[in-house]
This record gives sequence, C-alpha cells and structure tokens, in this order.
Amino acid sequence: MEWLDYAGTEEQQMMRDVARELARERLAPAAEEYDRSEEFPWTIVKEIAAADLFRVFIDEEFDGMAGGMSIHNMALVTEELSWGCGGIALSFAATALGTLPIIISGNDGQKKKYLPRIAGGTIAAFALTEANAGSDAAGIRTTAKKDGDGYIINGTKQWISNGGEAEIYTVFAMTDPSKGARGASCFILEKGMEGFGFGKKEDKLGIRGSTTRELVFQDVRVSEENRLGREGTGFMTAMKTFDMSRPGVAAQACGIAKRAVDEAVSYAITREQFGKPVAANQGLQFLMADMAMKTEAARALVFATAKYIDTHEKRSTKFSAMSKCFASDVAMQVTVDAVQVLGGYGYMKEYPVEKLMRDAKITQIYEGTNQIQRDEIGRALVKEASREAR
Repeated sequence: MEWLDYAGTEEQQMMRDVARELARERLAPAAEEYDRSEEFPWTIVKEIAAADLFRVFIDEEFDGMAGGMSIHNMALVTEELSWGCGGIALSFAATALGTLPIIISGNDGQKKKYLPRIAGGTIAAFALTEANAGSDAAGIRTTAKKDGDGYIINGTKQWISNGGEAEIYTVFAMTDPSKGARGASCFILEKGMEGFGFGKKEDKLGIRGSTTRELVFQDVRVSEENRLGREGTGFMTAMKTFDMSRPGVAAQACGIAKRAVDEAVSYAITREQFGKPVAANQGLQFLMADMAMKTEAARALVFATAKYIDTHEKRSTKFSAMSKCFASDVAMQVTVDAVQVLGGYGYMKEYPVEKLMRDAKITQIYEGTNQIQRDEIGRALVKEASREAR
C-alpha cells in the first residue's frame, strides 16, 4: 500500500529505505519465531547496527548521522522496523530512550564516552519504573547515597526494556528522598558493575521479541562522573526525555497499524466468499477505509510533532502526549479491526494480525499510560488558556 512519505531529505529517504528493507526481509519473517521463543533477537540487532541505523538520532560530532539530535530520524526508522515486528524494533527504540538522558543532560565528556559506542550498535536501556512507581515517576524508591567522591546505589527497577541485554543504562535514583521529585538524580551505569544484577524476565502478552527484565542494585558504587547533570535534576531529565521519546512510541504504533492495514487489505482482495472477494463487501470497504484514514492521521501528528521537537527549543510536552496517545489508540483499534476483517483466520497464529493486536496494546501503556497522556494534555490546555487570559 502507498502511504504518505515523511522522509524529507535524501539522507532520510536512504535510512528509511534501509530500515524498510530490513523490516521486510529480516524482521517480518523472523517475528513469529521470536514471538514464540522470547529470545532476544541479537542476530537481527547486529544487522540493524551494521546498517548504521543506531546512528540516525545521534549528532555527527559523536559518530552519528544527525545534525544535532533528530527525533524525526528516530521516528522514521522506528516506524519502518515496527512494521516488521514491534518487539524486535523495540531493541532500537528502547536504545534511543536510554540514550536521550545522555543527550539531554550529559556533559561533553560523558557524550564523548558513551554516544559513539551507542552509535556503533551498543544497546542502551532507560531505568525509571519500579514496582510502586510507574506512571508516578516521582515515587521511585531506589536510592543513591553520597559516599566520598561517588554514590552507593541500592534498589530495583521493574519492566525495563532491553534489561539484561543492554550494556549502558540510564538509571534514576533518589539522592535526597526528603525533597520528593526534586531529590531524584540520573546516573549512567554499565553492565558488569559490581552489585548490578538482573532479576525476573517477564513473560509478556505482546512485544515478546524484546526482553523486559528487573534490574537489581546491591551497593553499586558509581563515581560522581557517572551522574548526569546536577544532583536533584533527575526528574526534569526524565520528563524532558519523555517529551522527546513519546513520538517514538507513537511511531512504533503507526508501524504496527500500517502493517495491520496492509494485511487486512491483502487478505480482503484474495479471500473469496459467496463467489467474490470479501473486499467487494461495502461494509468491509468502509471498515478498511477508516483503518487507513486513522493511521494516516496518526502518522501526520507523529511526524509533525517530531519536526516540532527538532526545530523548537521549548518543550513539546503537549504535542508529544497527543502523538503518543492518539497513535497508540489508533493502533489498538486498527489491529482489532484487522482481526475482524480476517474473521476466524485473524484469531489464529497462522496469520500475523493477532500478534499485531497483542503488540499494539503496550503502546497505550508504557512511557506513561494514555490516561496520563490525557492528563498532561488537559493540564497544558488549562495552563495555556490561563496564561492567555492574563
């Protein structure tokens, strides 16, 4: 199917085409196997790295391919890879998420140390969520106590994408619990540090081609050089990260929705009932028309938001929340409708649409549930109106 093209430059067209080829030739054929086995797709991740796709959101100064940081580039690649498999694509998207705190709050030395490694294919992870701190990001209990010229970190993190597989982790911990959100700081940790281990690997409904695991910190010592930004600025780093990363979740949702539309239309024109293709049924035509329109509308919002982030200095909280919320709701509806188009076949694992439906669900949940997104949007609208009324 033809979709609107948001690759504006020749370089973006190239990276999109590379990601698209990988999605069709490598991710899509392997998706069912990784969904079944839940193994981390290292073979394919290495091919994504060899194709230089981990460079697309990192500045050229640090061995990347972007002039600055490019959320647009990240969204383009995430959408294409997610068409092939939302779970496998998460190895890329979660690395971008784990990298953003370094881009946002890292000093020049930290950027020079870590960004070239990530650009070359070393995967990263973002560690904020805990058992009692999901949407309530300010409720984290992991602590980082000052000790000489460093910190001692203790606690656990839950549901961390790329957990156990990533080499580089951006971890949020309380340096002064008495200050609430203003007492949180962000640290760079590396796999293999003494006391840094991994707990339960989750058995998930969808995105089973990604690894989601608990992180465990037992007296992990890190130097002050591993702290990102000033002490107490971790919560702000996390919120700025979400402003930039949520269009990535939205792009993942759009890739899944596009695949669902493609699969539904392909089935409808080849499957015959009552002596004619089911696509001749006007009810199904209307259903597929709505699926395609909603998906294109979501894509327009996602890429407009990505462009806004890349070209404006002020924060994009409202638009990022809108793109994530709208696109993920669309992906869920479109994948459910795709199952309906295929009827009984849609419910069977022989066809990919039931997996697309399972994969779409998480996009409504992680990086802030869609209820939280609506809360963010509502607060922003009220704040803007109050400011204009003065």
